[in-house]
This record gives sequence, structure tokens and C-alpha cells, in this order.
Amino acid sequence: MKKIIFLVTVFLFIACGKKEQTEKQEKPASDISKISTKELTDFKVLDSKVIDSQLFLSSLDAEMESFTEKDYQKLKPHILEKNILELHKNRTAGIFTYETLVKFYLYRIKKYDRNNELSLNSIISINPNIIAEAKQKDQEFLNKRLKSLIFGMPILLKDNVNAAGMPTTVGAVALRNNNASDAFITSRLKQEGALILGKANLSEWAYFFCGDCPSGYSAVGGQTLNPYGRKVIDTGGSSSGSGVSIAANFAVAAVGTETAGSILSPSSQNSVVGLKPTIGLLSRSGIVPISSTLDTPGPMTKNVIDNAILLAALYGYDKTDSKSTAIKFHSNHFYTDIKNGNVSVKGKRFGAVKRLLKDTLYVVAIEQLKKEGAVIIEIEEEEVDLPKFISLLNLDMQKDLPKYFKNHAGNNISFVSVQDVIDFNKKDSLTSMPYGQKLFYGIINDKASAEEFSSMKRVLHENGKTFFDIPMEKHNLDAVLSINNYHAAFAAVAEYPALTVPMGYTKEGEPKGLTFIGKPFSEKELLGYGYVYEQASKKRKAPKNYN
Repeated sequence: MKKIIFLVTVFLFIACGKKEQTEKQEKPASDISKISTKELTDFKVLDSKVIDSQLFLSSLDAEMESFTEKDYQKLKPHILEKNILELHKNRTAGIFTYETLVKFYLYRIKKYDRNNELSLNSIISINPNIIAEAKQKDQEFLNKRLKSLIFGMPILLKDNVNAAGMPTTVGAVALRNNNASDAFITSRLKQEGALILGKANLSEWAYFFCGDCPSGYSAVGGQTLNPYGRKVIDTGGSSSGSGVSIAANFAVAAVGTETAGSILSPSSQNSVVGLKPTIGLLSRSGIVPISSTLDTPGPMTKNVIDNAILLAALYGYDKTDSKSTAIKFHSNHFYTDIKNGNVSVKGKRFGAVKRLLKDTLYVVAIEQLKKEGAVIIEIEEEEVDLPKFISLLNLDMQKDLPKYFKNHAGNNISFVSVQDVIDFNKKDSLTSMPYGQKLFYGIINDKASAEEFSSMKRVLHENGKTFFDIPMEKHNLDAVLSINNYHAAFAAVAEYPALTVPMGYTKEGEPKGLTFIGKPFSEKELLGYGYVYEQASKKRKAPKNYN
């Protein structure tokens, strides 16, 4: 069977290892430089043992009775693969209402996501009030009370993002009943008029838990599968469900989160657009954490304009988030130039990594940028490492997860530490942790003084900046061009933004993304570059079995 190679991404490395581990043998991972492989068909668990797929949408059955296959087929050409601007145009023309738009996506989820030969296991829960909320948006539309371009658009949240009315499980049985109030970004979406359709599956605990499980697996949601190759092509992690669900057109857009590669990886693996913003641009309050140093949410969409629109809706200063930055962008800052066609790469200087020029898709993408007027400079990668990266994550999670339990978890959650979760999982290990919980042992066993921890963070940040700053300053670059999540760890510790855009498919049909990495708070520019490339190349193709 085919093996997929993952490059220099923390979570893709730490998910790989020996196929059998006992708890006594479990040791924390430490080396993120290795290239690791995983047999993708070696799944211990495929379908969830926790949620009943037969009852997945049962609470909405009565309200869905009037929506038929005929309705679905009629709406497909007006919704499938359309961007937000096109959807608003069709809504204004009366082709559908927000209620029927929601019902279209619910119908597709029930048709494709669970309990059939095409199932993807990408959705972990549905907002039980979504149809009523869509009806309210229709009334607001009639009263001309539209708030923004995200208004009325059904959005999925990765299931580590709090949303009232749905549990925030992070894929873990331990948090199955974590009924918490809205995260800051969830409140922002609602303020802008978005509809929260439901929650997307993920690699459990944002891929910082089992160590030996496939990406896309969680005890609550089961094994997420890639629509471009079920059981053959990796989903990427940890925002697996967010990437898969958008690739399969189960919602307009989704929110993912990244610590090091967890938006870039599943976006590129599922041929969607993913943005990992500058740390501090978006709030992390109310999101189950790994690292307060590196965590960030970000938009995952089928196209660049939708990505910019969702980013604008998520953006906002959060005084309770220690890294939130009070930059006063206008609400339409990220998408106005794209919407008006005022973007260009003419004269922009991009660094192409010499080592990656062996990749045919990368070379073709670079040639496309040249045709659009970009200047391409071949660059060598700086020889810097990322010492004690895993320790940074361990030490952050030691304190950050207890803070989440105390300040943002539901009232019925009694855990106060990582050790509490470890002990809970031991009670029913076959259900809670069939692949073990090696990385959680690494978290509780890691130690450092305050001075050592501060030094660790400083060295990582400086090394990450060095990796990009030396070639960028030497060649006066506007961005560095990468593939997928290949340089995600360096961008993470540098706290630099990265945008990945579909750049085609391998002979085996595996998607790949062209990734633009820029200086802090250059999201607007990166989205502009990505839009020009997207429109010129038009590489994204919807997965054929889900059309």
C-alpha cells in the first residue's frame, strides 16, 4: 500500500511511530526534523464508537422533511463550488433563501458524510438550532439588516472552538459533554451575521495526544477520510475535518486552528485555501489550547476571496488574549482590493526554495507567477534548527490547558490538569485512546525552570525569524514560496503568516498547495498574491465522487 511522506511538520511527525506501544513504553517525541511515513490503511478505528451516525441529524429530521432530492438537484448548480459573492448574488435573486442554503448543506452532509461507502466522517456535530437561525437571517435580509459579506453564510468550526449549543470535545471522550459558551471568534462570527452550521472533526486534541494515530482520527468523531482518495490519501492534520468538509462542499467555509502546520497541512491535502495568520491577529480565547505561544485560528475555504471575507469576520482585538494585537484594520481591509480586482504580483519578488525545484507542480506554479509579472529568486534554506520545539509545546500545554478548564470549559467539566485527562482515559482505553496517549505523558513529564523556558522560546523565535529574514532581506523579497506545510514549523516560531493555495495534483491524484509565507501582518498582501495565482492557474478541482 501507498505510504505518504510528510515533511517537517510537528504534528505529522509526532503522529508517527511504532505501530504498537504499551503505556510503559511511551516516551515523548523530541525530533521534528525527521521525515516519517505512515501506512494510511492501518486504521484501528474507522467509524466513531461514540456518536451514533444513524441519529446524527435526527433532531432536524422534521424540519428537513420538506427538502427533497429534487430541491437538492435544482440548487446544486447555484451553490456547489460558488464563492460567497456568487452566493449573495443568488440569494438576492431569490434562487434560494438562507434557510434553503442551510438545508442544502445538511442534505449533503447526510448524503455523504456518515454511514455509507463514500463516508468522510468530517462532521462531528450539527447546531440543533441552525434552521431556526437561518429563518431569522431571512427575516433580517427582508428588513435589509445585512451586516457583512459573511451574513447568512453557514460556517463550520473545528471542534476545539467553543460554540454555545454544541459540545466542544476536541475529539476527546473526556470532553464529550463540554458545553461551553462562545469563543471570542465565535461571537465575532455571530456579530457579523454568520450561521454556525456545526463542528468539524479533527485530529484529537489538535494532534497533540496519541502520537501513533493517523491524522484525522478522534475518539468522538472517528477517522476523517480524504475525498480525493478515501483510505489512500492522507487528510493532513489537525484541522482535518475543516479541510475535508470544505473540499466536499459541506459548508461555505470553515475555521481551523494551527500551532505548526495544522491549517496548512489539511488545506493543501484537500485542495482548499488555508491561512495561518500572524500570531495575535485573531483571538484564541475559548479555544482548547496547545500553546499560548504559537496557537492561532484561521480560515479554510474553497477559494481566496472567501478566505479574505472569513478572515475579516474573525478579526477583532481581544483584551483577554495576551497576544491579541490592537491593529485598527477596517472591517473590509482583507478583501476590498481582491473584490475590486485591484491586486497584482507584477514586480513582486518571491523566493523559490532551490531544494523544492525538483517538484514539478512547484516549478509549474513558479512559471505561472512569472507569467503574471512576478520576479522569482532562487534561495537556499538557512541552516538553523528548532531546538526543544516539542518541549515548548509540552510546557505551554501544562499551564494553558488548566487555564482553559478554569476559564472557558463548561460548568460540568471537573478536570483541572492534563493528568486528570490521562487518568480518565485509562478507565476505558479501547474507546478513549485506542492508539494510546503517548504525547500526553510527554506533557506531564517535561520540566524546565522559568529562565530555561523563556530562553527556549527566545531561541526558537529568533531561529524562525532568521530562517526567513536572511533571504528576504538579502533579496528584498515580498514572500517566500513553499509547498504545503513544509516550512510550517519555522513560520510558527517566527510567528509569520502563511497562505496555501491549490497548485494541482500528483499522478496519484494527491492534492498539493503553493504556500506563500510573509512578514507579520502581511495577510492582505499574501491573500492578494494568492488570488492572482489562483485566478491565473485555476488548479482546484472538486473531488469527483462528491459532485
